[in-house]
Amino acid sequence: MNYWLMKSEPNCYSIDDLKQDKIEHWDGVRNYQARNMLRDQMKKGDLAFFYHSNCKEIGIVGIMKIVKEGYPDVTARDPENDHYDPKSTENNPRWFMVDVGFVEKLKKVITLNSLKQQPVLAEMPLLQKGNRLSVMPVSKTHWHYIINLREH
Repeated sequence: MNYWLMKSEPNCYSIDDLKQDKIEHWDGVRNYQARNMLRDQMKKGDLAFFYHSNCKEIGIVGIMKIVKEGYPDVTARDPENDHYDPKSTENNPRWFMVDVGFVEKLKKVITLNSLKQQPVLAEMPLLQKGNRLSVMPVSKTHWHYIINLREH
């Protein structure tokens, strides 16, 4: 099993939206490195932290599960969508998405600041200077450490 952290701005799609929807596709990723993870590395059953970005309280707000592995992102072919890419075609898709399922909303946000204060997480990609990817791997060690933080 692999572990992930996936960012979303809560005004676009929040943990509460996923809780209501139960299952939703994770679309709109327009970075090649993140796309490759969605397309090639995420597997059904993997777990991911749901991370709210660009908001008042930035941090991990929930847990979700990958329920469908990578497939072409249909928003890339929709001219009405904010994530439209005319170079992405049905025969040659540039962008991919996965389906995620709701697992849990945390009782309290694990803020970015609190993550930065944990020396054991210093090597976590999220905390590396300049890393702005919306999808990133989380090591098993970091995953379990963060899971334990939610209970304090």
